[in-house]
Amino acid sequence: MTILLARSRAALSFALIESAGWFGATDPSERDTNQPIPFGYTVFLHRRWVIGLDIVSTAQAELEKRLAEGLPLVGASPSDEQVAVLARFLRLLDKWNKAFNLSGVRDPLEMVTRHVLDSVSVSPYLHGLSVLDVGTGAGLPGMPLALMDPQRQFSLLDSGGKKIRFVRHAVGEMAIGNVSIVHERVEDYAPADPFDTVLCRAFTSIGDFARRCGHLAGNGGRLIAMKGRFPEAELASLPNGWKPQEVAAVNIPGLAGDRHIVVLQRTGS
Repeated sequence: MTILLARSRAALSFALIESAGWFGATDPSERDTNQPIPFGYTVFLHRRWVIGLDIVSTAQAELEKRLAEGLPLVGASPSDEQVAVLARFLRLLDKWNKAFNLSGVRDPLEMVTRHVLDSVSVSPYLHGLSVLDVGTGAGLPGMPLALMDPQRQFSLLDSGGKKIRFVRHAVGEMAIGNVSIVHERVEDYAPADPFDTVLCRAFTSIGDFARRCGHLAGNGGRLIAMKGRFPEAELASLPNGWKPQEVAAVNIPGLAGDRHIVVLQRTGS
């Protein structure tokens, strides 16, 4: 009897929803706003909202766990707050990626390794307080570095409109105070002051990087290129005025393939 009564009440609620024009109306203008929202529809919306919160909470917790386990393996010592903010950044990236194809990595948990851990691995090689990330794309490596190193100021440069829109949104959404956005071609960029470190990840060859970006590094500044295999041929074609200071092999747990960080300094430095 109780089951029959419950089914009858549910059927009545959905009948009221449909007659009031609320059920199935995708355009708010199609709804009869003179009718009150039926109780059954209110419960339906509430349940969807709670389920949505549970999904978000679970995704956040899984990302935080993966980040907390992985970051110390690349030499980082994140606070709980930094782990939470990095996880939030990856959820934002995943959300935008579904609409705008910002990254070829579709699984947010895979983004932990391929985007965050790989980005943060360059942190020990940064020089000075001002860092320019050239060709930042979806904010990589600049965003993870900025979130892990609030004492430095990071400028993230890219000429791609949709990627810069995402980075600008993420910076505003998470109120990140040590990141500035530059929507410009690197050849046209003329900052008021040069940078202590100019950084690139999967941007161009090392020689081309030095030719196109060398003027953006100040006296005593460094150019840093994040590469895959040891770039022997690229190092042999450096332009005059630049020489390798260090080429370091780095290990990213869970990431197959070689990784190298190339630090360049001006000749005579």
